[in-house]
This record gives sequence, C-alpha cells and structure tokens, in this order.
Amino acid sequence: MTPNLVKPEQLGRTARLEARVTDEQKNLLQRAAALLGRSVSDFIISSAQEAALRTIQDYELVRLTVDERNEFVTALLNPPAPSARLKKAAKAYREKSGG
Repeated sequence: MTPNLVKPEQLGRTARLEARVTDEQKNLLQRAAALLGRSVSDFIISSAQEAALRTIQDYELVRLTVDERNEFVTALLNPPAPSARLKKAAKAYREKSGG
C-alpha cells in the first residue's frame, strides 16, 4: 500500500483560480519560482496573497500627519462637552432601549 503523500500546504485547498498570461510572464514566473525552489503555483499563490494583504492594509490603515495625529489625540483626551442635541438624542435612545 502506497502512503498518501499530500503536502501540508495542500490540505484544504479546494478553490481554483485561473489566469491567462503571456509567454514572457510565464517564463518570468517560472524563473522566479525556480530561484526560490518553489513550484510556480506556490510562488504565484504566495505572491498574490502578499499583494492582496498589502492592498487591504493600505485601504484600511488610516495615515495621519503629525498635526492630524496631535489633533486626534487631543480630541480623545479632551472631548468637547455634549451639545443639547446630543443630550436629547442620548435621552431618546435610553428611553427606547430601556437603559
């Protein structure tokens, strides 16, 4: 009986992606994968995943200038007093929510 030789990184991989590339792109990907001693699929998946994570982080991360950061921290540490409109809204919320 031959043992099932499944690599740990292949477990759970059931979704499939396909892409059309030029011969030059394919050669480039194959060369880069070979330099790292990885399969082309593994190289493409890890590279795409890293790019996806960077892209998401760039869109989710708030970047502030020094002045903006200082203004933000000051507002957090010294919030303005609630306005009459905010007090009225909070009271209405407490009455509706039973709080």
